[in-house]
Amino acid sequence: MAMRIGLRLVLVVIALMSSTGTSANGLTSILEGAHRSEENKARDLYRHPKQVIEFLKIKPHHTLLEVWPGSGWYSEILAPYLKSRGQYYAAIFSLDNLNSDDKQAVFWSKVSQKYQEKMSDEAIYGDVSYSIFDNAKFISSKPEPKMDVIFIARTLHVWDERGEMQDALKALFEVLKPGGTLGIIQHRADTISEFASRAGEGYMDQRYVIDAALKAGFILDKSSEINHNPKDTKDYPKGVYALPPTLAMGSLDKEKYLAIGESDRMTLRFIKPNG
Repeated sequence: MAMRIGLRLVLVVIALMSSTGTSANGLTSILEGAHRSEENKARDLYRHPKQVIEFLKIKPHHTLLEVWPGSGWYSEILAPYLKSRGQYYAAIFSLDNLNSDDKQAVFWSKVSQKYQEKMSDEAIYGDVSYSIFDNAKFISSKPEPKMDVIFIARTLHVWDERGEMQDALKALFEVLKPGGTLGIIQHRADTISEFASRAGEGYMDQRYVIDAALKAGFILDKSSEINHNPKDTKDYPKGVYALPPTLAMGSLDKEKYLAIGESDRMTLRFIKPNG
């Protein structure tokens, strides 16, 4: 009997080790995959996707919602990672504003349209589920409250500028299951005192972001310096948009901004409390 129990324990350990190794190897294959452009792969240097996924404890069997994925830089990693055993959801901009008089709304609709075209290859990305998230709420196809992970990258400053960050975080709290994880990556301002911070357009104070998430009901589990960039002085004429990949200053001091690289970013892991 003792030998059988011992054998079972050994088999369980081997299975766990095999599963972990398969996940790690699968992620490496995805990062090196032909579906990713060389330009996007070059950004791994600043965005550290493998470390981010490990920090947020995202597993291949998870159900994950990415909010406002933009052109899909993280999506082209996360969706294949979850394709076989999990489920990938994307909360995107409305597609109904292509003929709007609001140029920003038109732009965002075009972004979503192009994003859906990209993610339509089920052989690579699996069956992606979509929701429309705008004005701090789900406009259509609100996900069930079963998400293991909600992931937001470089988006909070837009919500804050529109005065809807708090409401948006509360809406996301509702669709995350108890014990689930909220992962936030955001351009980070410089703290200059206990009460103040300093930075250009697009940057946010880390304490302000944490306080907003706590107010929405989340618990801060851990912060990371994975995406810290000490070269980022945060004092550019066009704020964070002067840096790559946007390079809003055009050819003016382009080499300077390329040498700095992408922005200094906070990386935060929150948990939705049980019960």
